[in-house]
Amino acid sequence: MLHEKSAHGLTVAAANAAAKLAGIHAGMRFSDARASLPALMAEEIDREADARALRLLARWMNGYSPLVSLDGEDGLLLETTGCDHLFGGEAAMAVSLSGRLTQTGYTHQIAVAGTPGAAQALARYGGTESAPQILPSGAERSGLCELPVQALRLSPEATTLLRRFGLTRIGQLYEIDRKALTRRFRSRQAADAVCLRLDQALGLRLEPVAPLRPPPEHAWRLACPEPLTQAAGVEAGLQQLAETLYADLSGKGLGAQHFVFTAFHSDGQVSDVSAQAARPVRAADHILRLFREKIGKIDPGFGIDLLLLEALRTGPMDMGSRPLSGDLAATSVDEVALSALADRINARLGDGTVSLTLTDARHAPDKAERRIPFTGEMPSAEAGLRDMQGLRPVRMLGWAERVDVIAQVPDGPPLSFVWRRVLRRVVRSDGPERIAPEWWLHLPGQAARPAALPRTRDYYRIEDAEGRRYWVFREGLYDDGRGQLPEWFVQGLFA
Repeated sequence: MLHEKSAHGLTVAAANAAAKLAGIHAGMRFSDARASLPALMAEEIDREADARALRLLARWMNGYSPLVSLDGEDGLLLETTGCDHLFGGEAAMAVSLSGRLTQTGYTHQIAVAGTPGAAQALARYGGTESAPQILPSGAERSGLCELPVQALRLSPEATTLLRRFGLTRIGQLYEIDRKALTRRFRSRQAADAVCLRLDQALGLRLEPVAPLRPPPEHAWRLACPEPLTQAAGVEAGLQQLAETLYADLSGKGLGAQHFVFTAFHSDGQVSDVSAQAARPVRAADHILRLFREKIGKIDPGFGIDLLLLEALRTGPMDMGSRPLSGDLAATSVDEVALSALADRINARLGDGTVSLTLTDARHAPDKAERRIPFTGEMPSAEAGLRDMQGLRPVRMLGWAERVDVIAQVPDGPPLSFVWRRVLRRVVRSDGPERIAPEWWLHLPGQAARPAALPRTRDYYRIEDAEGRRYWVFREGLYDDGRGQLPEWFVQGLFA
């Protein structure tokens, strides 16, 4: 038995079959339960752990349906339309699911109906745990008529009021005039809620269901006659699914950039790996290369019953012919080969490991670069980078390093400087190149004091007596009103 704290003290949250036979039920005071059964074993319920377990079970249920939603704190709702034929029909699907849940240790009640409300009512109030209950679509009136009114997911107040009127079964609500039912309730909202739940259960009004995850655009599944226990079997299953994917997407002229390969284990666990492509692809060998470095993460364990391959971010593929040689190509870059290279790099090293450095429209050189992941698209050369190649060092330091400088005049280039504890004498210098601060980022009122505002920089290219060349700058001007003297820094090194 599990207990929890409530407004009435400790109460019973859940009871197993043996406790129920002794009269213990959910909602009962814990003191009354212990008094009636002194040898009762009890623990405090962990709602957070239960919620995590339910979500993991819902993820595992994707092996039966791509649309799975939560039903309260202890239930799951599966949309099986279009899925039951994969298992031999609704009855065979329910029996298979029941057997798997029993095998993994879950007590359960399964009901199949044409509406979510009818399935929920049958599963929770249609009897004790037994064989799955199958209610054919269109038979909701006869199948629900003997169930209690609380099976309609009504509030406790509405249920209590219906009982006061002698309405204890759902079938008693069928012939009651809706206006007469509304007059019996104190609020119109409560009466409308009863009518809404009744109509939803009977299929007269549509009930929207919010799945835990959006349905995949394209998905292919492979049921295993016997559980897979070897990695070679998993790889063979992926190859078969990739070939099916190719045949399906080829007929539609589509490709995909994101693939998810999922394995559903016999013990209720789920393992998955994903792979990205630089541009839409569908060739089976290309997909296998994307997963080659990742499929080893799937451990068959006690066996895998089902494999699932999903294609996301689908789109039309460019089927233009490739040139016979590089001389006949319109550009000097083979975009298809570059995309394949990006796919191999990201599959082996990980997404985002390799990046490209691009110039950015910023005044400060240390902020004029940005990195983007290498996805197979080569950006065009930027005019600003070409025009300033001769003025920028080949190596930029990670951050500007402060130096002590001796200058002939305050606003002139350095005559010598100390950097990393070494005195360096300057023999040549060129500059300054003045770079103003980005004043629009520090409008009046955004800085608390003048010293916090950015300062103008004067950059110099200098060479010491050893032939080493540096890119240094003086931050700030004398008498610029910032309240402190200018400071010198090393920004980069020339070749």
